[in-house]
Amino acid sequence: MTRAIGLAALTVLDVAPPEQIETAAAAGYSHVGLRLIPATPEEVRHPVIGDTPMVRELERRLVDTGIKVLDVEIFRLTPEVRIADFESALATAARLGAQHILVAGNDPQEARLADSFAQLGTLAARYGLNACLEPMPWTDVATVATARRIVTAGGAANSGVLLDAIHFFRADNSLAEVAALPRSWLHYMQLCDAPAACPTDRAELIRQARGDRLFPGDGGLDLRGLLQALPPDIPISLEVPIAQKMDPLERARRALVAAQRVLA
Repeated sequence: MTRAIGLAALTVLDVAPPEQIETAAAAGYSHVGLRLIPATPEEVRHPVIGDTPMVRELERRLVDTGIKVLDVEIFRLTPEVRIADFESALATAARLGAQHILVAGNDPQEARLADSFAQLGTLAARYGLNACLEPMPWTDVATVATARRIVTAGGAANSGVLLDAIHFFRADNSLAEVAALPRSWLHYMQLCDAPAACPTDRAELIRQARGDRLFPGDGGLDLRGLLQALPPDIPISLEVPIAQKMDPLERARRALVAAQRVLA
């Protein structure tokens, strides 16, 4: 494997973080993504911030398996956010050897959002982490163009834009915009597939994104076009939550095999 490929937390969110590491190793990945901060109030909250028994267990499993942490999530920037509140999560991310943090923009006031992102980037830099802003069509950073403005305003060397295939093709984006992004901003990307037709209902858009994606190559997204617009060696996180009931290890293996076919 010449390219770093990580197993995203959302692909195997039904198992605890230590088992996510074991699943990534057993399925043949080089990296894993870990969710330190839940994306929704309904998610199970694991004790994975600070010097907890589970954090120490994660350290042991990473050493035993040789798996590396590609990214941690999810750092959500809201109007009320206090950037200092993220410091414990950032310290834990660094302790686990993570490279990047996934950032979501949920503040309708763009100037304030840009300032929050800049502050987060500065704090993340102290821990050797890249702050990667992910455009998602139902958030206040829906498009690549918006993400570009916010990252440009922040100006931090460790900031960037994180592209997720399903979000990219569900919003008003173009491959030309991807090709025009500074290469230094593209630290990694997320890969999956989905039906080509974009849902018109916001709730359905979110439902598909959070729990009903397809393995790469099984849908109608122009994955090869997107990959060609990105750096050829960009690390990939396979974020493929599927609706079909399937053992987590089988799910992880099938996602990796499918991705390798698309990358071939």
